[in-house]
Amino acid sequence: MPKQAQQVKKRKVFYIPGYDPMLPRRYRELYRTEGSEQAKISGYDLTLTGRGGKPAHYGWSVDSIIDGQKTHTDFEFLMWSDIVQASMERSIVGSFWLLARTVWTYISTGSLFALTKLQKGPVIAALYPVVVLLGQLLLGLLLGFFAYQIISIFTHWILGAIVGFTVLSAVMIWFKSKDNKIYAYYLMHDYAFSAQYNGDIPPELLTRMATFSNQIHAALMDDVDEVLVVGHSSGAHLAISILADLIRRHGVPDNGPKLAFLSLGHVVPMVSFLPNAWIVRRDLNYLCQRDELTWVDVTAPGDGCTFALCDPAAVSGVAPDRGHTWPLIISAAFTQTLSKEYYKRIKRKFFRLHFQYLCHFDRPDDYDYFQITAGPMTLGARFEGRSPSPSVITRAVNIYTSQVAPV
Repeated sequence: MPKQAQQVKKRKVFYIPGYDPMLPRRYRELYRTEGSEQAKISGYDLTLTGRGGKPAHYGWSVDSIIDGQKTHTDFEFLMWSDIVQASMERSIVGSFWLLARTVWTYISTGSLFALTKLQKGPVIAALYPVVVLLGQLLLGLLLGFFAYQIISIFTHWILGAIVGFTVLSAVMIWFKSKDNKIYAYYLMHDYAFSAQYNGDIPPELLTRMATFSNQIHAALMDDVDEVLVVGHSSGAHLAISILADLIRRHGVPDNGPKLAFLSLGHVVPMVSFLPNAWIVRRDLNYLCQRDELTWVDVTAPGDGCTFALCDPAAVSGVAPDRGHTWPLIISAAFTQTLSKEYYKRIKRKFFRLHFQYLCHFDRPDDYDYFQITAGPMTLGARFEGRSPSPSVITRAVNIYTSQVAPV
């Protein structure tokens, strides 16, 4: 890659995670370790300094030297893991009731059928927790019934029923204790969180998003060259509404920092295809037409948890007829940007693949997360003149396109 022009000496990055109960320290350490690997591969210097701070303002700083040019970046982690944690605090019985409600929501509204016409990979990923959890329940019932039969033969049936229920409970508790490797409960709660209001944003999250919008607006008043918002997974559709709210309420200063948005591994249709997702659809329609920012969307067909190369506004049926400016959709192309050995190690780890956008690439192309977030070029300059990746999906298959809640 040719020498990069110095456009950013100081940058502010706001990172919005997806549905994740983990605290931000994990993300800081991921940036530290993966950034160090990418710097070695690509031949630049990257130094991370922990900043800590209150949970609402947790962050870190990064100093880079790329092509002899120094850039300082302050990261701020926009945390909503407390909301995620609260939504996951359910008993096993409560979780299965939530599973039934979520499945019914996507089937009864027709949203699941519409999603299958778009891409089958993410839909299969959405069905994964359903199949796994029902499989766990079936196994528990079979083992419990077997225990009941054995005990009932030699003692009383009541004791057999008690032992059978105990076995069922033990099996289900054991499976839940292993969910940090299976991710069935986690993914089920993820989809249930979006479906609980049929796509509308929960009030407590809407309040938090307004706070995030104000924090980003304050950064646009600072002495920095770029304000970059990064939204990963379900954090991408939160970022869309946050930025739309920011521009509507405050605008973007003409002589201030450049405003940029990097969406990674988005799952927007899982929300926008639900009937009550009026806010998300309205904000998609608004943001895709704005000239005040640069919006680059990065996905990869190898990531089964994302709607790869899907234009979120177009497939949701809310792109304007006259065309729209954003996002610029590019593929991280894992089969090309990762060596065969590297890709072989992670290709069956679907959750790890979904986080690859935040990690190093040993055969990097123009997508380099660490140069984008800590390098000397703005997002707009880095991808200026870049054509969208081939095979971008723009066909509208959403059956719900209203952007206004009924009165």
